[in-house]
Amino acid sequence: MPTNLILPLSIALAVVAWSLIMAWYVHPLLNRYRLEKALEPILFLHAFRYIGLMFLLPGVTAEVLDSRFSHPAAYGDLVAALLAFVAIAAIRLEARWAIASVWVFNIWGAADLLNAVTRGILFTPDGHLGAAYWIPATIVPLLLVTHAYVFILLVQRLRTSKPLDAA
Repeated sequence: MPTNLILPLSIALAVVAWSLIMAWYVHPLLNRYRLEKALEPILFLHAFRYIGLMFLLPGVTAEVLDSRFSHPAAYGDLVAALLAFVAIAAIRLEARWAIASVWVFNIWGAADLLNAVTRGILFTPDGHLGAAYWIPATIVPLLLVTHAYVFILLVQRLRTSKPLDAA
């Protein structure tokens, strides 16, 4: 198999596997809870996105990564992690803006991942990730699937919510 197909194939298969796990196991469990409570474990998963800062550490990857990929990926993930923490706090504090903070997190986080994947394909030659290969091959697909799931939950909430002026 050509080496330039291994990572895209890995990502595609991981998206399928994580989607099935979400549909068959996670959704039935989270569906028992009100929206805010169901969002918390997903937000906590994303709170670990600070791990993307490892792309800035020499020696963690096989070679120093092109800064056109490494800097946006690392700092975008850090911002996503911080936004996840803000959303968790807002939900726990029952802030009126809790769901709005989840929207902000989810839009930023999804856009950041799509940007990082695109930049990774453009600026990171095959094999340069070294042992960090596991991040785009397994973790990024999980994060993408959970972002899609959160969008689904948020849109469902919009569709079922009463207008502000309704009694």
